[in-house]
Amino acid sequence: MNKIKISAVSYTNTKPFLYGLQHSAVKDRIDLSLDMPSDCAQKLIDNVVDIGLIPVAATLSLPQWEIVSNYCIGAVGAVNSVFIFSNCDIRDVKQIQLDPESRSSNNLALVLLKNYWKVQPGLIKNAPDYAASADEHTAFVQIGDRTFGKTEQYKYVYDLAAEWQKFTGLPFVFAAWIANKPIPADFIKEFNEALRYGLAHRPELLKELPQRADFDLQDYLMHRLDFDLTEDKKKALYLFLNYIKAL
Repeated sequence: MNKIKISAVSYTNTKPFLYGLQHSAVKDRIDLSLDMPSDCAQKLIDNVVDIGLIPVAATLSLPQWEIVSNYCIGAVGAVNSVFIFSNCDIRDVKQIQLDPESRSSNNLALVLLKNYWKVQPGLIKNAPDYAASADEHTAFVQIGDRTFGKTEQYKYVYDLAAEWQKFTGLPFVFAAWIANKPIPADFIKEFNEALRYGLAHRPELLKELPQRADFDLQDYLMHRLDFDLTEDKKKALYLFLNYIKAL
C-alpha cells in the first residue's frame, strides 16, 4: 500500500506530535518530511504531500481541504513563541517586517494591526535582516524557536495569541493537520492515536530536549501550547480566515 505523505513543522512546538508518530505503529504507514511552516503549506498546495501540519491561513490557497485530526498547534492566551517585536508602541509603528517562514502569523499580525490596533503600517517582505530593527518606528514579526529568549531585547513585545484573545475572546489555531484529498478513516484513527500518544508522553520528550537557560521549555510544551482542536478553536480558525479575506 502506498504510504501517506506528510509534511510537519520542524519547530519545538511540533515535537510532541513527532514523538507520537515516531513511537507508534503508524510510522510504517507514513512518509514524513520536516519543513518550515511556509514550506509545509506549499507542499500541500503543490500536492507533493497528502497531509500537512500547515499554517491555517494557507488553506485559502487550497482548492480542497479538510481537517483530519483532533489536534493542532494552538494557544489559549499567550503562546510565548509568536510575536511582534518593536522599539515603539504598536500604534506608532510606521513599518513592519514580516517573517519569511510564516503565513498565518504574518496574517495574524495584519489582522490585529488593522482591526484591533487600528493602524496600517507599511509592509516589508524581504528585509535583509528582517528579525532585527534599530529603527524606532519599524517593528517585525517573528515566530518559533528563533524567538526563545528574545523578549527582553525589545521594549515593546506583543504576543499575538494573547492579543487575538483580547480582541476576539477566543483561543487561536496557528497550524492544523490538513489534507488536500480524502484520507481513509482507518488511517485517520491510527494517526490521531499516535498524536495523542505523543502528547501524553511530553514529560519523556522533555528529558530528550536540550535545556535552555533563557527559555522554559516545560512551561511552553505543557502549558503555553494548547493542542486540542476544540470547538472554540475551530470557531476562531474560521473567524481568522474571514478576517484574512477582508484584508
